[in-house]
Amino acid sequence: METLANLESFIRSAECGSFSAAARRLGVTPAAISRNVAMLERNLGIRLFQRSSRSLSLTEDGDRFLASVTDGVESIQAAIADVTAHSGVPAGVLKLSVNLTFGLDYVLPLMPAFMTHYPGVHLDWSFENRQVDLIGEGFDAAIGGGMELAPGVVAQRLAPLHVVAVASPDYLKVHLKGRRPPRHPDELAMFDGISMRSPQTARLRVWRMRNRKGDEATLEHKARIVANDPEAICRAALMGLGVAMIAMPFVERHLKSGALRRLLPDWHSDLGAISLYHTSRKLLPAKTRAFIDHITAEFREQDLAQRFSAER
Repeated sequence: METLANLESFIRSAECGSFSAAARRLGVTPAAISRNVAMLERNLGIRLFQRSSRSLSLTEDGDRFLASVTDGVESIQAAIADVTAHSGVPAGVLKLSVNLTFGLDYVLPLMPAFMTHYPGVHLDWSFENRQVDLIGEGFDAAIGGGMELAPGVVAQRLAPLHVVAVASPDYLKVHLKGRRPPRHPDELAMFDGISMRSPQTARLRVWRMRNRKGDEATLEHKARIVANDPEAICRAALMGLGVAMIAMPFVERHLKSGALRRLLPDWHSDLGAISLYHTSRKLLPAKTRAFIDHITAEFREQDLAQRFSAER
């Protein structure tokens, strides 16, 4: 009978596309993964993977075997995870990915209470503005918006991801010259634009806006400055360098202080939701389950969903 280690090494290698990525996910060495898969192939008498120096792909037999064993192995893992979650104390390293500014402003302040309540959990955070491969890179959770859901990953909505047009009072004073503020996205074409370049595609972001009546319009403004980070765009707007489209979490405090003014208050762009991404709930270790429960409770307590809404 095959060991669970051999079967799991095979399944994770197939999911991740490499022994190294599977090793990071399982917390072992690539050599151990390769050895387990080789032992499984030897015991079955078939080749499961086609190997090269650059890629790892399933053979026809491997693809058929993967379909046969995945559900059974995950059922066993779910049973183990369930026992651990309900009988054990949350402990271990919690690996999280989150945008730098959002993480520092809204997530990190929630951690003193969490760490006091769960002293056995240690935090390993990556502050970055990119979509991570949750499973392949071995993250327990990620917080952000618009991530693609890979097999086995789910998204738990925390708040809306609304983007609004803003500029500094000094910039508007100079460029409006006593005229009324713009009332339609088309009117922003007269201003210098601070534009977002997509980190994924390297293309300039095109903003589709809508108002409270449901009317829609595409925002086109002159790209005087281009950046790929929302905080950099926000800083440029604060310096009076132009009009920018910025997500509410990055601009909320500046609107409240008056350092930035919102243009087109009836209009915004809806990018979906800020979500907490994690693997399927039935497979969650106790540390991840505790983190999810803490974050969702704090977001409700602080009413962040309402604060991040452009429709309030």
